[in-house]
Amino acid sequence: MAVSDEKLDKYFRMTKEALDMIAAKGLDQKRKSQAEDVLDMAQRYYDDAKHFREKGDIVTAFAALNYAHGWLDCGARLGLFKVKDSRLFTVDDE
Repeated sequence: MAVSDEKLDKYFRMTKEALDMIAAKGLDQKRKSQAEDVLDMAQRYYDDAKHFREKGDIVTAFAALNYAHGWLDCGARLGLFKVKDSRLFTVDDE
């Protein structure tokens, strides 16, 4: 499987949109520490993806983006993030 620049752009946009949505909607305050930890891991993988892309390693960038979005999905599914958008997360819509 080849990773094209277009595919990489698409996944960068999706993951950035998911991160922005979480920032706008907020975290579960009862489990804020856990939510922040999961979000931090996702942000780190997103930042790693940008680093790998800048170095020209688009396959590793794509892998890091998938890890980032996996962390976001996990947090959303566990209710750590106040998001209800089945387009970006594995949750039901509002």
